[in-house]
Amino acid sequence: MSASSPATRTLSEVSEEELMRLSLDLVAAAGQNIVFLRDVAESHWLHHTPVLIEAIRRYDELWMPMISDLTAESGKPPMVLPPLDIEWVWFCHTLNPVVYRQYCESRFSKLIGKSAIFNQENRDYAVERCREIWVAKYPSESFENESDSSDLHNAKILQTDYLFGEVSKQRYLFTKFSKPYMLELVYLIAARNRYKGFLFILQRFADSCSTFVPTSDILLMWITHKSYPTAYAMDVKEMEGSMEKVTGSEESVNEEDLEVMKQLWERAFDQPYEKSGCPVIGGSSGVDGLKPPPIHWEITEIDANIKYRPLLPRFLLEVNILVKPTPMLQTLQTNKSKEFLRFQLLRCHRDLKLNKPISSISSNSWQKLVHLYCEFGTKGMVVELRRKGGVCIKGSKRLEYKIFMWNELLRAPSITLDGVVGGRARILASITPPAQAPYLLKCVPDRVTDDSGAMVSEVILKMNGYRPQEGRWLSRTVLDHAGRECFVIRMRVGGGFWRRGGNKPTVVKWEDRIVEIREGTWSYVAGSIGKAPEKVIATATPKTPAQGWHASWSFSTGHELFIRSGSSTTATTMSFDLKTTTSTESQVRLVRGRKMQYQHEENDDEEEGFVTLVRFTEENPSGRATGLLNWKLSAVEFLPEEDAAFVLLLSTSILRSVTAMRREDVGSLLIRRRLKEAKHGSRDWGSVIVLDGSVNSGHVRPWYRNVKAVMAREGVDYVTKNYSAEECSDELYMQALFG
Repeated sequence: MSASSPATRTLSEVSEEELMRLSLDLVAAAGQNIVFLRDVAESHWLHHTPVLIEAIRRYDELWMPMISDLTAESGKPPMVLPPLDIEWVWFCHTLNPVVYRQYCESRFSKLIGKSAIFNQENRDYAVERCREIWVAKYPSESFENESDSSDLHNAKILQTDYLFGEVSKQRYLFTKFSKPYMLELVYLIAARNRYKGFLFILQRFADSCSTFVPTSDILLMWITHKSYPTAYAMDVKEMEGSMEKVTGSEESVNEEDLEVMKQLWERAFDQPYEKSGCPVIGGSSGVDGLKPPPIHWEITEIDANIKYRPLLPRFLLEVNILVKPTPMLQTLQTNKSKEFLRFQLLRCHRDLKLNKPISSISSNSWQKLVHLYCEFGTKGMVVELRRKGGVCIKGSKRLEYKIFMWNELLRAPSITLDGVVGGRARILASITPPAQAPYLLKCVPDRVTDDSGAMVSEVILKMNGYRPQEGRWLSRTVLDHAGRECFVIRMRVGGGFWRRGGNKPTVVKWEDRIVEIREGTWSYVAGSIGKAPEKVIATATPKTPAQGWHASWSFSTGHELFIRSGSSTTATTMSFDLKTTTSTESQVRLVRGRKMQYQHEENDDEEEGFVTLVRFTEENPSGRATGLLNWKLSAVEFLPEEDAAFVLLLSTSILRSVTAMRREDVGSLLIRRRLKEAKHGSRDWGSVIVLDGSVNSGHVRPWYRNVKAVMAREGVDYVTKNYSAEECSDELYMQALFG
C-alpha cells in the first residue's frame, strides 16, 4: 500500500471533511455524564427495587408527558432537568435508540430530545425550574421520589418490565468510566477524535464486518452521544443500521471480534487500536478492561492536605509502548540476534531496565512491549537500540535512542507519539493524563532532639555556649514519594539535663510521653545536625485505657484511639476502636491487615503490621478503604481526602502501643540515627509499577505487596552501638518504650 494512500494516514491526518460532523459538544457532555454516573453510583437508595419501580412510574406517567408538552410549546427541548431518579431512567432508556424512538413515536408522535446543559449552575437552575412546573402540573405528586425502600408493592408485576431490566443492568456503568484521568479535558478531546475515527471505520467497512468493538474511551463517547436522542438521530441518520453492529457496554466481547477491530483500525490509520487508558470493556479469555489496576486510583475532588505546603501531591499516569517492525528489520539478517530494545525512565528508578530482543518483534502488527504506571516526575521514557558486546564483552553498546517526554505527549493528538529507532522498529508511545493519586509517606529514624526541637549533639551544645540541652525526644523524619522531607515526628521519652559525671535525663510519666507532628523540614546547621520545624500541627497524648483495652490515645484532631491485643506476645489478634468527638466526622474504622483493594494473597507472613483505614458515609454505607498503614515499618498510603497528620498519628501511636505491650522493639524505635537511604533515582518507592510481571523486582509492584523488600532497613545493628553520651544509652529509651 503506498505511503500516499488514505489507508496509511494517521487519524490526525484525516481531514475534517472526511470525518463525521457532530451536532453535540461531546467533550463537555461526556464530562458531565461521568459526574452524573458517579452521582447515581453513590446514591445507593436509588437502586432499591421499590424506589426504582417508582422512578420508572414517575418517568413514564409524569415526566415524559410533561417534557413532550414543553417541547411542543417551545419547539425544542426546554431547559429543564428532572430529579435524579427520573433522569437515571431516562438516561438508560436512551441507550437503546431504536426502542426509545419507537416508544416516543408511539406515545407522542415525535422523538423527545434532551437539552444540552453542561454548566453545574445551569443544571441547578434547570432542576429548580422543573420543580416549579412539576408542582403546578402535578400538585398531588411529590417532586422527589418518596418511595419506601422496604415497600415491595407492585414489585413482582414490574420486575419483568423492559425498563426495569434496562436500568438494572446499567447500575454499575460508572465503574467503566471511574478512572480519574477520564475527566481530564485532554483525555476527553482525544476520546472524541477517536470516536469520530471509529465512525469513519463504520462507514468504510460496515458491509465487510459484522461486529465493531469499541474501547472504553470510544464507548464513553458513544453512550454520551446516544443519551442526547435528537442529536444522535440527526448525526447517524445515514448509518443507523451500522450502529447496531457496535458492541454495547453490557455485551461480552470475544477475542476474534477484537482482533478484527484492531486490524481495521490499523488498516485505516496505520496506528494501533490499543492505547493507554482505553481498554476494551467486557469479554472473555482475558479480554477484560474492568480488571482492577494494582493501585487504588479514583476521582479526587477534596485534598485535605493542601494546607501543608511541604507536602506535594503525587500524580500518576499510565504508559503503553507498542512496537512494529520496519521493512528494514524484516529484511535484516545480520546482528538481529544481538540487538535489543531497552526501555528506561528518563528520571527516577534508574535501576529499571526493560530489555526486549529485536528478534521477538516478528509480527507485522503492533505489539505491546511496555505497560506500566509511573509518577509524572519520571519525566519520560527513553527507548534505546542496543547491541550486545562492544567495550565490555558482557555489556552492550547503544546504537540509537529516542526520548518520549510526558509533556510533549500531552500536547500530541490522541496523546500519542511515534518514531523510529535505528531504522529497525517503529515505536508508538501513549499515556493517560496525569491524575492525582494516593499519597505515599514513610518515616525514617533520625537523631534524638531536646525539648526545643534541636538535635542533641556537640554542635548544638557549642552553639548554645555549652548550656545543657533539656529533655529527650525520639525523632523521625517523614519523607514523601519523591524522598522529600515534609514532616518531623517527635516522641517524648525523657526530661531533665545531662551533665558529665552528674545529672542525666529521666523517663517522664506515661501521660507525658506525647507524640507531636511538626510541619516542614529540618533546619540544618552543620551537616546532618539541625533543628526541627517550629510549627506543631498535631499531637497524640497517651491516656489510661478503659477496662478491656490495653492502650488509649487522645488526638488533637478530635479522635480517640483504643487498642487491644489478645496476647502480650503477638499482635495477630489486635483490635482497634476509633472514636471522634465531632458529630460532623464520618465514621472511621481500623481493620487489622490488608483489606478491600489492598488485599493480597501473597506474602501472608507480612500481614502483621498492616492496618486498613475504612470510612463509612451515606454514599458508602458498607465502607470504603481510604488508607493503608504499616505501623511496623512506618509506611502509609492514603487518599487525598485523608489528613496526613491524622494518618501519621495513627501509625505512630499504634507502634508506640504495640512496643509497650510486647516489650520489644518491633518497629526499630531504638534506632537514633538517620540510616542510609537508597539514593533517590535508583529504585524509588512507588515511582513505577510494571503490570506484566516481566521485571523480577519488588520495587515495581505496589509497596504493600512486597513491603519488606521495599522498606527494609539496613545497618541496624551497627547504628545502635554508636551513640554519644549526651544522647544517653539504650537504657533510658528502653525504659520509656517498654516500661
